[in-house]
Amino acid sequence: MIKKFISKKWLNIFVLASILFAVLFPNIVGATWLTIGATFFIFALVALSQDIVLGRAGVYDMGHAIYFGMGAYIFAIASNTWGLNFFAAAALATFAPAIFALILSAPVIHLRGDYFLVVSIALNIIFVQALNNNIFEITGGPNGIFGISPEKLFGIDFSNPKFVYYFAFAAVLIVVKMMHNFDNSRYGRAVCYIYQDELAALSMGINPNLIKLLSFAFSAILAGFAGVLYSLEYGAVAPEIFKVDQSIIFFAIVIVGGQGSLAGVLLGTFVMFVLPELFRGFATVRYLVFGLAMVVLMILRPNGLLPTKYGFYPKKLFGKGATD
Repeated sequence: MIKKFISKKWLNIFVLASILFAVLFPNIVGATWLTIGATFFIFALVALSQDIVLGRAGVYDMGHAIYFGMGAYIFAIASNTWGLNFFAAAALATFAPAIFALILSAPVIHLRGDYFLVVSIALNIIFVQALNNNIFEITGGPNGIFGISPEKLFGIDFSNPKFVYYFAFAAVLIVVKMMHNFDNSRYGRAVCYIYQDELAALSMGINPNLIKLLSFAFSAILAGFAGVLYSLEYGAVAPEIFKVDQSIIFFAIVIVGGQGSLAGVLLGTFVMFVLPELFRGFATVRYLVFGLAMVVLMILRPNGLLPTKYGFYPKKLFGKGATD
């Protein structure tokens, strides 16, 4: 009991120290690392949304960059072409991907494992090709859209790097709290049952396909909002940013960090995004070393860096002998 209390105490101290460091970070680093910090939180937000469908619903989605890209492009088009203010453009870019997620996923949601993975990759390729072909003459083709800078409202410069950093940081904190509550909710338990045994869940009156579709919609909302932040951070969007390669990175973040583990996803984002930036001076060699390190990591820690002892599920559902 004492050991458990001490461990929890040190964990709380570490969390508080991390939050304090994140708050002070923009004031102690230069512009380059401020951009890296903001991008870390943006990628963490997308990875958390990926974890909803992969780590929780158990759907092998390797096309998640679609919804990330939709959010970024819709915000860019709504701001630059349609002249909408920040709040209207951000709302449209956040929720529109959820509608597309339902439309794209509904016909194939019954597919399982590798079959859905292949379909999701194909959809991602189609999405990028549509952007490259300048669909509806509004995506800018291969060059993308530049100069994304919404007008100021209430004196707020939404494209200011520090504003984007703190906005992304606050979004991650809110989403982590929401997902923690989600895990212990009725809907979260339904997802848990589907992940463990879909046939048993169906026999209990749970509709697996409906739950998976709702999971996709919720994850697309988070990914779309991350796209808004990305557009603000870089002031430009291009098709190559949202290729299958990017979806693979988000997929790998969840696997490396630990499926269903909030702390694991954040750590996975750090390992897959921030660490390579630290070794950028080694040019292309860093990818070789980093790739080998990932192979060794998955051999030694096949369940991820910070796997959850009970998965993401409420502990009361399992006995002391429960494992992943």
